[in-house]
Amino acid sequence: MGDLLKDKVAVVTGSGRGIGRGIALQLSAEGAKVVVNDLGGAVDGSGDSATPADEVVNEIKAAGGEAVANYDSVATMDGGENIVKAALDSFGKIDIAVAVAGILRDRMLFNMTEEEWDAVIAVHLKGTFTVTKAASILFRQQRSGRIITFSSTSGLYGNSGQANYGAAKDGIAGFTRAVARDLGRYGVTVNSISPGANSRMTQTVPQSARDLRAASGIQSNSAVTPLELNRDPEDVAPMVAWLASDEARDVNGHVFHCQGGQISLMNNPAEERTLRKSGRWS
Repeated sequence: MGDLLKDKVAVVTGSGRGIGRGIALQLSAEGAKVVVNDLGGAVDGSGDSATPADEVVNEIKAAGGEAVANYDSVATMDGGENIVKAALDSFGKIDIAVAVAGILRDRMLFNMTEEEWDAVIAVHLKGTFTVTKAASILFRQQRSGRIITFSSTSGLYGNSGQANYGAAKDGIAGFTRAVARDLGRYGVTVNSISPGANSRMTQTVPQSARDLRAASGIQSNSAVTPLELNRDPEDVAPMVAWLASDEARDVNGHVFHCQGGQISLMNNPAEERTLRKSGRWS
């Protein structure tokens, strides 16, 4: 067991499975005490179960770490506050907030329902807000803290059939940059990960969607590439652990793309070309 995060307390939303699970295990392996939050629902957000969070807690304890389970939904303010409160009640403080929880309701825009739009925005974008807002109050008071959010190339670049998901994920990237400015003066860093990983969410993407994305130029071809085959959810976790550590105290307001053994710093939106004239364009 490492000591990169010794004596730290972390909450990780959506950590009963996939990427979140890998992060919870990694943070614990580096010495952090962890609140494993997961509603335990299906990929589309329906249903609930205590089993996923409980299983990860048991894994952490079996490896010699400390963890507690939490089953609140990030989609409500009460849920976000309760997740942070679980850290205070169990471990007396919070140092790290990692917002991973997410669902998918993929649909072409002209077929998308209001409920499909609202559900995805509520879990991803609002869910990131509810937890980080609750944590930020404490981080500001203690003049320290780490927030790691989760964006996606579906938002940064766009993806067919994911208007709701892409809007939420690009919104999270903007949220990250704004909150980094809000909290940086208090010794708090806020960064985002755009992960490339094979999980139960990516397994729901049908071949027809891959074909459509290839036809629209979003993917080079409709076949699964070698890189896509070697993207374990756990590969994202070491970067999250480092961003959560004191070593990353000067890294703030950035979006990183992580997949396999690759880490990329994503450009913030910037002017590429400019045309100017005296007076108004007509």
